[in-house]
Amino acid sequence: MTCRYKFSPHDFPRSPGVYLMKDEKGRIIYVGKALSLRDRLYSYFRNDRSLTPKTRALVGKICSIDHLLASSEKEALLLEASLIKKHRPRYNVVLRDDKQYVLFKLDRKTDYPRLVMTRKVVRDGSTYYGPFSSAAAARATWKLIGKVFPLRKCSDRSFRNRVRPCLYYDMGQCYGPCVLDVDRDDYREVVKRVELFLSGRTSELVGNLERKMVELSNELRFEEAAKLRDQIQAVNKTVERQVAVLPEGGDVDVAALVGTATGVGLGLLFIREGRLLDEKHFFWPGLTLDEGPEVLKSFLMQFYVKGRFIPQRILAPGAEEPAVLSEALSERAAKSVRVSLPYGTNDKRLVDLAMKVAARAESEREQTVSVLLKKALGLPDEPVRIEGVDASHLGGEGMRVGQVVFVDGKRSKEDTRVYAVPEAEGSADDYAALAEWAARRVESGPPWPDLVLLDGGRGQLAAVERVLDDLGVNWNLASIAKGPSRKAGELEDRIFRPGRVNPLPLKPGSPELLFLQRIRDEVHRLVIGAQRRTRKQRVLDSQIGSIPGVGPKTARMLWDHFGSLEGLLEADLEQLRALPGIGKKRAGDIHDALENMRKARAD
Repeated sequence: MTCRYKFSPHDFPRSPGVYLMKDEKGRIIYVGKALSLRDRLYSYFRNDRSLTPKTRALVGKICSIDHLLASSEKEALLLEASLIKKHRPRYNVVLRDDKQYVLFKLDRKTDYPRLVMTRKVVRDGSTYYGPFSSAAAARATWKLIGKVFPLRKCSDRSFRNRVRPCLYYDMGQCYGPCVLDVDRDDYREVVKRVELFLSGRTSELVGNLERKMVELSNELRFEEAAKLRDQIQAVNKTVERQVAVLPEGGDVDVAALVGTATGVGLGLLFIREGRLLDEKHFFWPGLTLDEGPEVLKSFLMQFYVKGRFIPQRILAPGAEEPAVLSEALSERAAKSVRVSLPYGTNDKRLVDLAMKVAARAESEREQTVSVLLKKALGLPDEPVRIEGVDASHLGGEGMRVGQVVFVDGKRSKEDTRVYAVPEAEGSADDYAALAEWAARRVESGPPWPDLVLLDGGRGQLAAVERVLDDLGVNWNLASIAKGPSRKAGELEDRIFRPGRVNPLPLKPGSPELLFLQRIRDEVHRLVIGAQRRTRKQRVLDSQIGSIPGVGPKTARMLWDHFGSLEGLLEADLEQLRALPGIGKKRAGDIHDALENMRKARAD
């Protein structure tokens, strides 16, 4: 079924807002914003020749258009970004790698601040430094700072409750203010050095350290002077790896686009206090530079979310409506943020550098797991959301189906599900359990998987495929079965796809096969653990539930407190009386019943 949308200008107001384009099944395929909804939507339908190939394909799929009004263009821009993040429409530029990057956080509210790594910015008076796209690089820098500048490492809770210094004190990497009387002024001096180091003001830091080192040497305090010498050497070694790109200093991010034969790449530079701290690249296949303004707008609004460090200036050549973008990002950052076009020699040099980073995006993308899986499994698109499914039971009892979800190659723990399948209870029928899962998964609604990976062979695959066919759902399916030896962790696991008798020829030890094995192992651990917990609970309920005066609620409390039946059998009368809601008489009855169980076990 296809449909051709007939646009009527009078159906839409000349007001700011967001429009949602939908296909024949009512799915949102594109979200956009406009200062005038009528004029913007009219531009899609008045001249087909002026549209880009992507937009022409989009228009051919439109069956209906909904709209939401906004009070301003800035509000429409923020609403558009939230809807794109929620629905991930097919024809929008969607940022997959939207993880929070690592920052350093220095808590200024305590007398003895500590430096920690975090991924979120909280308005709590702390100072933040970064970001680092590589957690490993951030951790290496954190370790270096910890060795050179002996700030405390322990959490506030540990700091308050320590009775003796920790190992870091013995290693000379902490002053031990948790239990020792450390001079606050001396500690603040070290904190100031860390701030200068992280702010990029390394010349000032080294100058201060050299002057202090000379003073200590003149006073014959050579051991203390040697420590400052080591700090100077460590700082200089770190600075050598950072390139100074802005003589006047300042915090700037630079985003630049490059078009290739297969898509559009974006390079992003992180510049802090004039030094190039880190870089990152992204790639969107199937786009051209004609979509460049939309790519930049969508990227900036999806990348710079609340909780992420946003610099005061973002250099984005080709960005449309920089004033509106600046206003929206300023609101998110709760400070002034300016999205600007390049101006002057330094800006153009930074843009050239960002474009070189963007040019690498295409080749490196070809080695990502999603691209490799698309090729290996013959999928129509890269699988962004992969759902791994496995069924488990013990002799037909306690049937459970587990589901784990990976998004962009990373486990999404909030999407983990374990399904009880009473329909298959006592049958030991994995096929029936998986078929029931498929029906319930479709009923639960989006977000839909780009690939479903079943733990099993052709039988499990066929069982799920039949249910989906009956429901009119077309999902990409695959199953993974153990290799010839049937041993766990075997490299030669076999992958099956619908319509094929033989397994796919995936190379043992290849990245795509290892990734599928990881998904299988994760869901297998999940469902086995759930099935065992169910079995333990049944045994517990049958044994503890037989004790007079113990119902399900009390049984659950006893289990949570003692952890096992053996732990409960060892409980004395005073321990039972101490539990909330159990009086003396009830505790005595439970203790007598437990005593009888102990004697019966002894016999």
